[in-house]
Amino acid sequence: MSIRDIFSSFTNMNTEQLQSFINANKEGNFVLLDVRQPSEYESARIPGSQLMPLPTLNERLQELDPEKPVIAY
Repeated sequence: MSIRDIFSSFTNMNTEQLQSFINANKEGNFVLLDVRQPSEYESARIPGSQLMPLPTLNERLQELDPEKPVIAY
């Protein structure tokens, strides 16, 4: 699996669109992927998000479920 496989198609969302998506989809049916640094994650995060700092993303892709939509921020 590569970054291109995971992010082969993408849509930009604003805060309201993200909230609507979260409200319309059952938790566990998508991945909220926080690609910021651990200190940023600890200071403010979206509940249910998974931390995977951008510099580690390529080596940790196998941790993502390819069947679920990924929302990265």
